[in-house]
Amino acid sequence: MRSRRSSTPEQVSLDWTPTVGLIAGVDEAGRGPLAGPVFAAAVILDDLQPIKGLADSKALTAAKRARLYDEIRAKALCCCIAQASTEEIDRINILQATMLAMQRAVNGLRLKPALVQVDGNRLPVLPMAAEAIVKGDAKVQAISAASILAKVARDQFCEQMHESHPQYGFATHKGYGTPEHLAALKEHGASPWHRRSFAPVRECLR
Repeated sequence: MRSRRSSTPEQVSLDWTPTVGLIAGVDEAGRGPLAGPVFAAAVILDDLQPIKGLADSKALTAAKRARLYDEIRAKALCCCIAQASTEEIDRINILQATMLAMQRAVNGLRLKPALVQVDGNRLPVLPMAAEAIVKGDAKVQAISAASILAKVARDQFCEQMHESHPQYGFATHKGYGTPEHLAALKEHGASPWHRRSFAPVRECLR
């Protein structure tokens, strides 16, 4: 019989007892782009201060995301936005860097949740119970809130990348591999923000 310590980490509980305590929602932004850090956010909402309009950040306009970003930060019991750097992405791969950013977001919460609900089908290793929820950003309000915080924070970072390296157009494509971005890569080479482990950037460096 395998020991608990040596078994593969699995944090989805099969116990049907309702969770007692705080629940945090977690989501990420920026796994697919060719440049910049990957961001993650963790949010514990306040039931006494409901927030209207929470949804998957991708389904919202930039203006509505910005408004909700401020409201979430004002009304949530606590929240934390974290990131894993471009260098970490290249060193440990984008999946593991995403898990690292999620860990940092949860560990940065002022209050300790009893349960963490994560968008998607994979979980970071955490010191509390956790469950993965596919399309959770459209189903669970705390995850929706986390998706908005992570998306807005990363978009703001892309604006900073654009200020330092305007030739790539980060403010427009947010680091994704658009034709304009790929053309700029071929013309200017890779910036310090580009993920060298991603194929289009790697090919450019050759």
